[in-house]
Amino acid sequence: MTDSTPTNITVSPIKIALLSHADYQSWLQLWQSYLTFYETSLPLITIEATWRNLLDSNVPIYGFGAWKDDNLVGMTHVVLHPNTWNSTECCYLEDLYVSESVRGYGVGRALIEHVYEFARQQNCNRVYWTTQEDNTTARRLYDTLAIKTDMIQYRKDL
Repeated sequence: MTDSTPTNITVSPIKIALLSHADYQSWLQLWQSYLTFYETSLPLITIEATWRNLLDSNVPIYGFGAWKDDNLVGMTHVVLHPNTWNSTECCYLEDLYVSESVRGYGVGRALIEHVYEFARQQNCNRVYWTTQEDNTTARRLYDTLAIKTDMIQYRKDL
């Protein structure tokens, strides 16, 4: 049996919480790395609008961070929205990124499971997301947490 966790390394607990104003610089570094991963960029005005929306309680967009040893090492953004197939809202997991230095330590899984719990608390009927077909590393995780639809969409009914 092989274990993907390197030996002689102590894995500290991961804390998941809503992003706050104080997290901007750390979030921005992760956001830029996420955009680079997808080989894209956004104008500063869009980045700033995204950050404002994440913190605005009147906008149904939420940002969660994952902290390890007091460092922001992962983040996810979710959007709650009505739909025509249910009487309750859906939770769209729009963005998910984990620092390369902590991949394989459960940060992505912890973020997704936190989103599931958040969506349950909001009475959502499902959590869904999309990813690139060739994002095989992430898809190995997603395949353990949700059902892949024929539209290359991951979904978990709640």
